[in-house]
Amino acid sequence: MIYETINQTISSLDISTISEERKSLLLNLTEFIQQRKNNDEAITINFICTHNSRRSHLSQIWAQTLAAFYKVNNITCYSGGTEATALFPKVAETLENQGFKIQNLSQTQNPIYSIKFGKNSLPIIGFSKTFDDAFNPENGFAAIMTCSSADVGCPFIAGASKRIPLTFDDPKLFDHTPQQDEKYLERSIQIATELKYVFSEIK
Repeated sequence: MIYETINQTISSLDISTISEERKSLLLNLTEFIQQRKNNDEAITINFICTHNSRRSHLSQIWAQTLAAFYKVNNITCYSGGTEATALFPKVAETLENQGFKIQNLSQTQNPIYSIKFGKNSLPIIGFSKTFDDAFNPENGFAAIMTCSSADVGCPFIAGASKRIPLTFDDPKLFDHTPQQDEKYLERSIQIATELKYVFSEIK
């Protein structure tokens, strides 16, 4: 089901590199998913960052992909921001280099992307939006705060069943530098590795 290049990437991710401190944070997400699965409930996750342009998209896409890889069914992953901007093109390029099939569906200031991890998988629709946009779930979801500014700026997320801070360093700091490609890939791999740990723990 999953494209072979992505399969190879997932297999190469080394969860032993994750610190105990990070594992303790990731446990909150694992418990949310496991509890919903045990109760045969829909599992809904909304990854939230300030601009919904980089880290929240990487998290959404890898979470949905790893759920399929580990056959965790009935799960839908979303992303949003405290404000809407645009999915940064380097994010799409990084994911494409890792094996995702990406199609730009609109030539606008806030493009809409179709992102597929497998031949027969439903495309993930990627575009920048606020976390409470009509496209996103209204209630019953886990709100995963992927950046510290959104975590501090949004102490309350309406409709969230659980709010989990899981922040990542912003690759934007390296935009238009010689390290840009390296740092976007590094962040994508970190997010994928940590989410691999989460989904590998689901029974």
